[in-house]
Amino acid sequence: MPGTNLTREEAQQRAKLLTVDSYEIDLDLSGAQEGGTFRSVTTVRFSSAEAGAETFIDLVAPTVREAVLNGVPLDTAAVFADSRIALAGLYAGDNELTVTADCAYTNTGEGLHRFVDPVDQQAYLYTQFEVPDARRVFASFEQPDLKATFQFTVKAPEGWTVVSNSPTPEPKDHVWTFEPTPRISSYITALIVGPYHSVHSSYEKDGQSVPLGIYCRPSLAEYLDSDAIFEVTRQGFDWFQEKFAYDYPFAKYDQLFVPEFNAGAMENAGAVTIRDQYVFRSKVTDAAYETRAETILHELAHMWFGDLVTMEWWNDLWLNESFATYTSIACLAYGPESRWPHSWTTFANSMKTWAYRQDQLPSTHPIMAEIRDLDDVLVNFDGITYAKGASVLKQLVAYVGQDEFFKGVQAYFKAHAFGNTRLSDLLGALEETSGRDLKAWSAAWLETAGINILRPEIVLDEAGHVTSLAVLQEAPALPAGAKGSPVLRPHRIAVGCYDLDADGKLVRTHRIELDVDGARTEVPFPADTPRPAVVLLNDDDLSYAKVRLDEESLRVVTAHLGDFAESLPRALCWASAWDMTRDGELATRDYLELVLAGVAKESDIGVVQSLHRQVKLALDLYAAPDWREAGLTRWTDATLAHLRSAEPAGDHQLAWARAFAATARTPQQLDLLQGLLDGTETIEGLAVDTELRWAFVQRLAAVGLHDEDEINAEYARDRTAAGERHAAAARSARPLAEAKAEAWAAVVENDKLPNAQQEAVIGGFVQTDQRELLAPYTEKYFAAVAHVWESRSHEMAQQIAVGLYPSLQVSQATLDATDTWLATAGPNAALRRLISESRAGVERALRAQEADARAGAA
Repeated sequence: MPGTNLTREEAQQRAKLLTVDSYEIDLDLSGAQEGGTFRSVTTVRFSSAEAGAETFIDLVAPTVREAVLNGVPLDTAAVFADSRIALAGLYAGDNELTVTADCAYTNTGEGLHRFVDPVDQQAYLYTQFEVPDARRVFASFEQPDLKATFQFTVKAPEGWTVVSNSPTPEPKDHVWTFEPTPRISSYITALIVGPYHSVHSSYEKDGQSVPLGIYCRPSLAEYLDSDAIFEVTRQGFDWFQEKFAYDYPFAKYDQLFVPEFNAGAMENAGAVTIRDQYVFRSKVTDAAYETRAETILHELAHMWFGDLVTMEWWNDLWLNESFATYTSIACLAYGPESRWPHSWTTFANSMKTWAYRQDQLPSTHPIMAEIRDLDDVLVNFDGITYAKGASVLKQLVAYVGQDEFFKGVQAYFKAHAFGNTRLSDLLGALEETSGRDLKAWSAAWLETAGINILRPEIVLDEAGHVTSLAVLQEAPALPAGAKGSPVLRPHRIAVGCYDLDADGKLVRTHRIELDVDGARTEVPFPADTPRPAVVLLNDDDLSYAKVRLDEESLRVVTAHLGDFAESLPRALCWASAWDMTRDGELATRDYLELVLAGVAKESDIGVVQSLHRQVKLALDLYAAPDWREAGLTRWTDATLAHLRSAEPAGDHQLAWARAFAATARTPQQLDLLQGLLDGTETIEGLAVDTELRWAFVQRLAAVGLHDEDEINAEYARDRTAAGERHAAAARSARPLAEAKAEAWAAVVENDKLPNAQQEAVIGGFVQTDQRELLAPYTEKYFAAVAHVWESRSHEMAQQIAVGLYPSLQVSQATLDATDTWLATAGPNAALRRLISESRAGVERALRAQEADARAGAA
C-alpha cells in the first residue's frame, strides 16, 4: 500500500514543517493473556511552521475509533488510510492531536509481540519498533529526526511487570504511569510487559549510580547467569564513559531477554531487548559467551551513538551500527578486565567474512547507502551496514589515531546530545581533533561500493634477499547489476613478515605500517634482509580488503597454517583461504585438505567453529557433485576422529560433536548418534544435554531414522518454547514427501505460525541431503513468493523469500527460472534485491563447482 512506505522526501518535508514536543500514550493491556487487540490512546503535542498546513501521522491499527485535532473531531473513515491519518488545517505554532485506536498484538516480532510460554501458559509481551513499527502501538510521526518526550501509562494484569524507557513506578490499580523520557526517537521507545523474572544491581562509579536490571521468563530463570552479564555490562560502562567522556545519559539500564526475537538485540533507550537464546540452557563454547558479550556491549554503545545522538535519516544507519560494532569489539579487545582480548580475531574471522560476501553481491552498495524509503532500509541491515562499516571505522581509527578519534567523538556527543546528525557532523569533529582532511577518504570509502584486492610483489636477488617489496592494488569489476564503478582506495595497512622459529612456530620478525594508495605502493623493506617465509599483507587487520599471498607464502601457509604463534594472523590466512574457495581460486577439495591439515592446531574455538560451518557449506554447495559424497565422507570421518580425541568436557569436544552430528551419514555413525541419545554409547566428558540431544534428533530425523513418534517423545522431555521449535524443525526435516508438503503448507499457504516457529520449519525443510525431494519446490516457490511478499509483514515475508529460495538447486535451470521471474513478476525493489542476492549465491556455487571439478580432473 502506498502510504505505508515513507519516503525520504516525505520525511524531509514533514521535518521542515513540524517540531514535535511530547507524546502521552495510554495503553490498556489488561487483556493481553487472551490476545487480539488492545486500546491505544495517543496525545501528541507539536508545532507547525505554517498555518493551514497539511501533513499526516502514522498508525497501523485494525480500527481507529476517534481522532481529535485541536479540539475538532476528524472523520476517521475519511482521514485514515494506508497506515496514515491525514491532518489538515494545522495551526501555526502549537497543535494537539489525540488518537484512540484498537491496535493488534503480533506474533511476528514487530510492534507489540505476544508470546505464550508453554511451560506456564502465561503471556509475555515486548515491543520492537525499528524501523517503522512504533506506529503499530501508538500514533507517531515515525521518523528518527522528529524527537520528542514519551510518557507511557499502561494497564496490565495483576502481578505482571511493566518495563519501559523510564524507571518502573509503583502501580496503582494495575496501572503503571511512567515519567516522561528525555527527547528521543520513536523507534527506541519500548514496553516489556508480563510476569517476567528479574535480578537487580547497580553501576557505581565516582558518585554515579545507575540502576541495572536483567529480566527473563521464569522458565529460564534457572539458567540466567546474571553475575556474568552484569560483569560485562559494568566493564562496558567503565570503558565507554572513559572513551566518550560523557556519562550514561538515561535514568537506568535494563536488559531484557525476550522470546521469539528476530534480531540479536535492540537498543531501546534504557530498556535493551535481547533474544533469549542468549540465556544458555545447555553447555556452549566460549565463542557463544564472547558473542553474547559483544551483543551486550554493542547495545550499550548505542545508548550514546544512536540514542543520545541519532541519525537524521536512515542513510546513516550504517554509522549507528558500525560505530556500535567497532566500539564493542574495541572494548573487548582493549578493556583491562576483558575475557576476550582476542576479539579482533573473531571480528576478522566472522564479521569481515560476512562483509566480503555481501560486498560481492549484485546488491552491493556504498557504506553510506542511498535510502529512498522504508523498504530500502528494511533490507539494509546487512554485512556492509554492520561489518564493512566497522572495518572502515577501524581503518579510520588507524588513519587519524585512536586518541584523536575518541577526542573527536567526545566533542561530537557534547555538541549534539539529544539531537540528530549527519555523517558530516562526525567527520567534521574528527577533522578538528586529527588535523586530517577526511573528505577524500570519505568519498573513496563511504560513497563507493566494492572491494579491493591487495597482492604482494616480491623481488629477490640471487642470494634470496629481498630487493624490493610492493603492494599491488586491484579494483575488480562490480557484480553484474551493481551500481557504480570500481575504485582504488587509500589503505592504512601493516605488512607482517613471519619465519619459523626453533619450535616450528611462525612468529613475526618484522612489521611495517604504511599508507597504500593507487595501483602500486613500494614498501620500505629493510635492505639485505632474507626473504621471510610468509609475507602477510594487512597484518593486524587494519584495513578492509581481500588479501592474497604470493606463491612461496601460500606454500608455507598451506603446510603451517596452524603454526602461527598468534591467533589473528591465523584467522587472516583462514579467511583468505575461504575467500579464495568462494571465488573458485582454491578448489573445495583443496580447502578441505587445508582445514584438515591445520584445524587440530587451531586453539581459537570461534575460528574452529567457523571452519566447521565453512567446510560444510563448501562441501554442500561448492564441491563438484560427483565428488561431494566422497568429500562429505572424508570430513565426517575427521569430525568423529576429532570428537574422540578432543579433551574431555572441553569446548573443542562440544564443537566437534555438533560438527559430527551435522553430517553423520554411515550406518555406524548414525548408530553412534542414536546410542549417545539413549545412553548405550558414551564419549568421555561429552554431556549429551538438552540442546545437543536436539542436534542428534534433528539429524536422525533428516535421514529418516526418527519418525514423528520419536520426535514427539523428545519434545515430551523438553516441553518448552525451544523444544517446540526444535520439534518443528525435526518434523519438517524428515525425508518424506508428506513432511515437506506439510511444512510448505504451514509456512507458505498459511500465515498463522509465529516468527520463531516459521523460522524453525524453514530451517528443517531445507536439507542438503534432500535435493531431489526438494526439486519440485522451485516452481512452487516462484509461483508463491510475490503473493507472500504482498500479504505478510516484512519480517515474515523476508524469512520466506530468503529461506525457501531454491539455493540447493545449483544449476543453470535455477538461474533461468529466477531471471524469468525477475523479468515478469514486477517485484518491488526490496524483494528484487533479496531474490537477486539468492540468485548470486547459485551463480557463485556453479563457478566454484566447476573449479572443483577441474581440480579433480587435473
